[in-house]
Amino acid sequence: MKERNKAVVASYLILKKEDEILLMRRMGSGYYDGWYSVPAGHVEVGELPTEALIRETKEEIGIVLQKGQLRHVHTMYRTKHDETGDRADYFFLATDWSGEPEICEPNKCDDIKWCTIDTLPENVMHHVKDALGYIEKGIDYSELSLKDITKNPTGGF
Repeated sequence: MKERNKAVVASYLILKKEDEILLMRRMGSGYYDGWYSVPAGHVEVGELPTEALIRETKEEIGIVLQKGQLRHVHTMYRTKHDETGDRADYFFLATDWSGEPEICEPNKCDDIKWCTIDTLPENVMHHVKDALGYIEKGIDYSELSLKDITKNPTGGF
């Protein structure tokens, strides 16, 4: 019998204020340390992607979101490109929330900043940068295979 895929599921938040989005610089995890991403986290067993995102953003940046404030804008599937395995990534947009974003986990993040799509730092995680580009173009689904990453480390589909 074939083994079934056990992709790691994660939710990502594009927190948008006017024409800027919030970025966080990762640290202390050994995975993309020193690189910027949007607030994100893994979906735990028995949890829905929106529930995970609401929990993770409260833990990471201290804001409170309600499910009705989240709008799904992109899904990305990535085949195994490192030891973490295949990934299913859900990206949500929020323009309304309660609280002021701040670093709540200083052992995992050392900087947060607001940027426009045109002023993103060079060191934004590749798949996050790709997703942001797809979202800007209105593309709601993308796929990245190891072959795509090898050919073009910043994009596929």
